[in-house]
Amino acid sequence: MDRIVVTGMGLVSPLGTGVEPAWKRLVGGASGLRTLPEDVVGELSAKVGGIVPGITEDVEAGFDPDRYITPKDQKKMDRFIQFAMAATEEAVKQAGWMPTDEGERERTATIIASGVGGFPAIAEAVRIGEARGVRRLSPFTIPSFLVNLAAGQVSIRYGFKGPLGAPVTACAASVQAIGDAARLIRSGEADVAICGGAEACIDKVSLGGFAAARALSTGFNETPELASRPFDTARDGFVMGEGAGILVIETLEHALARGATPLAELVGYGTAADAYHMTAGPEDGDGARRAMEAALRQANIPASEVKHLNAHATSTPVGDKGEIAAIGTVFGRDGAIAVSATKSATGHLLGAAGGLEAIFTILALRDQIAPPTRNLDEADPDADGIYIVGKTARPVAMDYAITNGFGFGGVNASALFRRWS
Repeated sequence: MDRIVVTGMGLVSPLGTGVEPAWKRLVGGASGLRTLPEDVVGELSAKVGGIVPGITEDVEAGFDPDRYITPKDQKKMDRFIQFAMAATEEAVKQAGWMPTDEGERERTATIIASGVGGFPAIAEAVRIGEARGVRRLSPFTIPSFLVNLAAGQVSIRYGFKGPLGAPVTACAASVQAIGDAARLIRSGEADVAICGGAEACIDKVSLGGFAAARALSTGFNETPELASRPFDTARDGFVMGEGAGILVIETLEHALARGATPLAELVGYGTAADAYHMTAGPEDGDGARRAMEAALRQANIPASEVKHLNAHATSTPVGDKGEIAAIGTVFGRDGAIAVSATKSATGHLLGAAGGLEAIFTILALRDQIAPPTRNLDEADPDADGIYIVGKTARPVAMDYAITNGFGFGGVNASALFRRWS
């Protein structure tokens, strides 16, 4: 089986734009959560979100679409596509992969996921149609919100002509994008893949829908940085975030032949269904367990070799409970694996979460440090025997680390990385 390595990474997140500034802030215990504008939340009881800061708010690492996309083209792209373009630019620059050779372009896949795509563009189109008539809609309305247009616009920008795809498997989507991309490479259909996810659906309609399902945190509106608290006994729902996380992956042979520097090796991937409930996983975390075990089997290593886990851990009472059970079953309850829940700092990026957290997992391997779990005041008793990293990052000697992504519909996915040295 071909060895797959990561050679480039790029991100946009509530902690900032750019891999290194966001990572520095995460490890330092910063929060990207804040009170949402009143015109977004209105009468909703959930008022906190992980908004990507703009350049005026964050001079060091704010998102400036003009750096990546012309104002004319920005009108054709909803925000999630703009995030994908920015994250991809950082990733391909680090990888040194912007080929001009037609054959190399034809061997480059683009697999970029999103849970819901351009939801705000859809909602705005409905509002315009009802208020002013559908004849006033832009000709770019449809391509601005289609999920596959993140991958499509990246492909067009760089001339990548290999397989193109866009998993839409809810909050597991970008972990599956990474796994699907690796499969394409191993099947011989591509040598290189741009993969990950992008999401930007902080909108009153999407927030209202999740609030109606009682999925969002509502108890910490006055202290937004405390609202996302995975594994804590006071957790009361997730905080919606936005952003993108993109990887460049390729065969080790291809990377070394062109002089690229591997950042980590993707050694295992697993995915499984719960077949249980449309929005909730089983309390025993059966599907999550099977996804992690599949990743371990593909890597051909025992669970004891994995020393760090970036949990899906969205801060919902039911979801965290199932993941705790799965972690305990797979890795035991002797505190041997350091579990971090980085959504405590970023909120839940939905379909982009897995891409962002894969990057955090790779950086944890690089720096031999497990990032903090903010707001862990009192760990859930169900986590007894499981080492959940608290409010301060901890040094951890690790060669292998795993990241999880789970979603509505009962989808579970795990990606396992090995430290490159």
